[in-house]
Amino acid sequence: RHFARLFRTETGLTPAAFVENVRIEAARRLLEEGQAASKQVAGACGFRDADTLRRSFLRRLGLTPSEYRRRHASPAGETLSEV
Repeated sequence: RHFARLFRTETGLTPAAFVENVRIEAARRLLEEGQAASKQVAGACGFRDADTLRRSFLRRLGLTPSEYRRRHASPAGETLSEV
């Protein structure tokens, strides 16, 4: 409990919320950069399964992972230097 209190004081987040945010950020990058299935993205980012990823995305971003990908994915084959 002491760690959780100190962590929240320093970051403004609980340890669990911090970890979830880091996982969501990693998933966002994977969804923007590639075509991996939600199940693969979830596993790569530490979520238990695709449903847990989906619920976290809805709670934090108000979008499902597939909606996020449609809105934010780079066109196929385009690199940052071409943008």
